[in-house]
Amino acid sequence: MQLHSGKREERTGSFCHQEVQCRHHPAHPFQFVLEKRGGSQRVDELTFFLTATSKPFIMEYMQAPATSSQGNILCCTCGIPIPPNPANMCVSCLRTTVDISEGIPKQVNLHFCKQCERYLQPPASWVQCALESRELLALCLKKLKGNMTKVRLIDAGFLWTEPHSKRIKLKVTIQKEVMNGAILQQVFVVEFVIQGQMCDDCHRVEAKDFWNSVVQVRQKTSHKKTFYYLEQLILKHKLHQNALNIKEIHEGIDFYYATKQHAQKMVDFLQCTVPCRSKTSQRLISHDIHSNTFNYKSTYSIEIVPVCKDNVVCLSPRLAQSLGNMGQVCVCARVTSTIHLIDPNTLQIAEVDGGTYWRNPFNSLVSPRQLEEFIVMDTDVIRNQKLRAGAGIRSNKHTLAEVWVQKTSEMDTAQQYHCRTHLGHLLNIGDLVQGFDFANSNVNDEFLNKMNPSHIPDVVLIKKSYNRSKRVKRRNWKLKEMDKDREGMAPEDERQYQDFLEDLEEDEALRKNVNIFRDASKIPVESDTDDEGAPRISLMEMLEDLSLADATGGEGADMLTE
Repeated sequence: MQLHSGKREERTGSFCHQEVQCRHHPAHPFQFVLEKRGGSQRVDELTFFLTATSKPFIMEYMQAPATSSQGNILCCTCGIPIPPNPANMCVSCLRTTVDISEGIPKQVNLHFCKQCERYLQPPASWVQCALESRELLALCLKKLKGNMTKVRLIDAGFLWTEPHSKRIKLKVTIQKEVMNGAILQQVFVVEFVIQGQMCDDCHRVEAKDFWNSVVQVRQKTSHKKTFYYLEQLILKHKLHQNALNIKEIHEGIDFYYATKQHAQKMVDFLQCTVPCRSKTSQRLISHDIHSNTFNYKSTYSIEIVPVCKDNVVCLSPRLAQSLGNMGQVCVCARVTSTIHLIDPNTLQIAEVDGGTYWRNPFNSLVSPRQLEEFIVMDTDVIRNQKLRAGAGIRSNKHTLAEVWVQKTSEMDTAQQYHCRTHLGHLLNIGDLVQGFDFANSNVNDEFLNKMNPSHIPDVVLIKKSYNRSKRVKRRNWKLKEMDKDREGMAPEDERQYQDFLEDLEEDEALRKNVNIFRDASKIPVESDTDDEGAPRISLMEMLEDLSLADATGGEGADMLTE
C-alpha cells in the first residue's frame, strides 16, 4: 500500500492480512489514522505520519497500553475462588471461624416500674422513656456498653414487637478487625426482657405511713370556692407532682411529701397566692446517739381566711376607717392573694391582705344556703354620687343603683324591699337576683350588733341569677382536677363546684390565673353571651387539651399505657 501526501482521500487495503481503512486526520494535514477492522467493529488503531515528499513512507505500529487484571485465589478452607484478602478466606468461612459478637449478651433484663412508667438506669436513677424513642435506645445501648469495648458500633435500631409481649428487640451492627487486619462486619439481634420493679418513689406512695412532711390546708367555711381556685393554681404551676399523696378531708386538704424542701416550697406558694397564716411543728421519730442525727416528721398547718367570694361581711369600725371610711357591711368580690371588698352603698373598693385580716378579723355573715331569690320590680341608676371626706377608690366596673325587689316566694303579697346595689349595670326590671334578707334574719355578729340599725340595709344583693341548666348545657369548656383520695362528691359539693364555674364565667379577673380547656365533646360557640345574656368564656381564652391519643394515635396510646 502506497499513499501520497497531496491527496486527501481514504483507501482500503490489506495490512498484515487484515482489512484496514486509512482516513485523513482532521487536525494534522500530514497525519493519517489507520483503523484495523474485524467484522463490523474496530479492534485496533494505527497512527502514521506523511512526509512532505511524495516518496513512499514507513508506517510504524503503535501499541495501546496494556491493562492489568487482578487474579483470584482459592479460599484456604473451602477452596472456592475469591479476591485476595489478608485472611485468605471467604466471608462464609471467616464468619464460621470468627464470631466478633462473642461476649455480647443476646438477652438482657430491663427493669420497668408500672406505677410511674419509668425505666431503671443503673445504678439508682429512673428515667421516663417512650417506646422506640431515642432515650430508650440510649438506655439499651448503655446496658451493652461494658461488653462492646473491643468492637466498633456501626448502627442500632428497634425491631417491631408486640406491645404486650414485654420484649424489646434491638438490631445492632458492629465491626471488628480480625486475622491479619481483615475487617469483619456482623449484624445480630439483642432481646431485652422487661421485668417489673417498683421504684423508690412509688414505694413511698404505696406505704401510706411513709412520709417526711405534710402540709395541712384548712379553711373554716361552709363553701369551697377558695379551694377550687387554689386547686387550679396548683395544677397550673405543677406543684402537685412532688406530692406522695393528696388527701381531701373535711374543711381542707392534706399534701404528703418525702422531703421537707418540697413541703416548704408548697407553703411558700400558698402564702403568695391566698391570704393565710402558717404554723410549723416537728415530731421526733428516731435518734442516733453515735452520729448525733435526728429523724423528724414535719407538719405545716396553713389556715386560709374564712371568707369566700360573694360572702357578706361586717368590718370593724377601725378597719373600715383605715380602708377609706367605707361602710362596715361589704360584699367580698373575690379572693386571690388578697380579699377584694366592695361597698354596695358607695361602690368603694378595698383590698385586705392576710396580715391585715389576722390583726382585724371579720367573719362571713351568711352562707350560700341562706341566699334568697328576688325579682327586680324597679331600678334607678344613681349618678354623681358624693363621697364622704377621706373616701377611697371607687369601682369603675360597677354601677350604683337603687332597686325595689320582691321575693319570688312572696309574689302573692305586696311586700317589697328597697336597697342600694353595685349591680346597676346588670339588673333590669324583671331580672332574678340572689341576695340576703337582713330585715327578716337574726345574725349574731360582734360588729353588726353594735351598728346603728339605720345603717344596716334591708337587703344586700349579691349577684344576678341565670338559668343554671341552660348554662351547664351550653358550657363548652372544662377544668382539670388533681388526683386525690376522697370518698366521693356529695350533692352539695357538686352544687358548689357549679357555683365556682359560674364565677369563672362572670369574673374575667378571676379566670386569668386559671387554665381553661376546650371541651371537644361539645359544639364550640363563637359568641361571648347566650340568649339570656349570661356571660360565657370566649374561645380565645381556652386551651387545647392535648391527650396521649392525640399525640401518638390510638395504638401509641395503648402501647404507653399498658
